[in-house]
Amino acid sequence: MSIQPTPNSGNKNLLDTASANGKLNTFSKAIELAGLSESLRGPGPFTVFAPTDAAFEKLAGGGLDRLLKPENKSELVSILNYHVIKGRRTAADMGKATSAETLQGQSAPIKGVGSSFSIDGANVISIDIPSSNGLIHAIDKVNMPTARKQ
Repeated sequence: MSIQPTPNSGNKNLLDTASANGKLNTFSKAIELAGLSESLRGPGPFTVFAPTDAAFEKLAGGGLDRLLKPENKSELVSILNYHVIKGRRTAADMGKATSAETLQGQSAPIKGVGSSFSIDGANVISIDIPSSNGLIHAIDKVNMPTARKQ
């Protein structure tokens, strides 16, 4: 499955690009609920590893519903920040890296896999979706940080 950039997505910020995509709706909703929308609409640049809607559906035992509750906002913020790094990093850049320092504060391991890459075990299924303030790479699972930094 590949997620295609929407027309003129390079003119929209990261959050608006994700929202317009159609397969990143849960990620966009989670960003809004976590209060992180201004960051992804800001100047950046950032690289976002956005779990697809299908990736969020794979969370075990009502995990998504639990995370979206107001009392779990700090955990949601930590998880979402674990999916964002500073700078505009293309798939070619990421394929050469062995790890990436996330906004959450924890480093996520990166493995090159042929002409693609994975980050903390999540396969990147769509690369280099452009936005005005960074890039989005869609991934097939929700990565969970081990450290809970704020």
